[in-house]
Amino acid sequence: MSSPPDLAVDLGGIALRNPVLTASGTFGYGTELAPWIDLRRIGGIVSKSLTLRPRHGNLPRRIAETPAGMLNAIGLENVGVDAFLEEKLPALPDGVPVIASLFGTEIGEYRAVAERLSECDRVAGLEINASCPHVKAGGIEFGQDPGHLARLVREVRRATRLPLLVKLSPNVTDIARMAQVCEGEGADAIALINTLQALDVDVETRRPVLRNVLGGLSGPAIRPVALRMVFQAARAVSIPVCGIGGIETGEDAVKFLLCGATAVQVGTANYLDPAAALRVVEGIAEYCRRAGVASVRELVGGIELPAG
Repeated sequence: MSSPPDLAVDLGGIALRNPVLTASGTFGYGTELAPWIDLRRIGGIVSKSLTLRPRHGNLPRRIAETPAGMLNAIGLENVGVDAFLEEKLPALPDGVPVIASLFGTEIGEYRAVAERLSECDRVAGLEINASCPHVKAGGIEFGQDPGHLARLVREVRRATRLPLLVKLSPNVTDIARMAQVCEGEGADAIALINTLQALDVDVETRRPVLRNVLGGLSGPAIRPVALRMVFQAARAVSIPVCGIGGIETGEDAVKFLLCGATAVQVGTANYLDPAAALRVVEGIAEYCRRAGVASVRELVGGIELPAG
């Protein structure tokens, strides 16, 4: 019998037993879904995005199904960084890499949350949610403007020695440029994509389906867009890329690896199956066995392009 494939990867200084993480905002703080999945069998988890103080989020209706996806405007509801460190993090099993997602409406808030999280040895790395409105810049997302993004990454980089990922917004015209900005300011890896800004309408009421009007589209419907952006970003930078967007199976994940991702995050699929991330791990391993791949790292960037 042949040896099982080596699934271990290094994501910007974070050692993972396999390349599958759970995406921020889709897996709670890990404790909620722990009864249905052995967290020690996946690569790790990315927490709900954390703020300096607790945040209530948007009023309902704030989530709706769409064809091959989901629309949400949760409003980044969370318990705040202190409650996360004091209550949520200690409840997780030992040996589970935890990447803490952080955000704020001003750069100073991001920096303060990063400093607080960096005091805890249990946090393996930080992920900047760069898709938040920058209040002082008139509400534009940090991730939509290269200058704002550069300042954000620079300040958070100064605030922590932990491995630093930046989760990029897809609502831009040049994702490769945004990835290069992050690399230039000291990011250890980038994660993409976040949700696509979208809208749906109830024709009976003639109103938007979400109270917030606009929401973020996720799920299989966005997978081809995510693959395109991962492909473009991975070719533009030398730091690792973590792919996100509609991943439901091992073969979905392999597509992202072939396009240049070192690791992936499973998001919307968690709502349908709390053990979705584990199924993706098993699917990657099965693909490697079937294709004769000894190490999952051999797949990274292995897409074969047409000649000419």
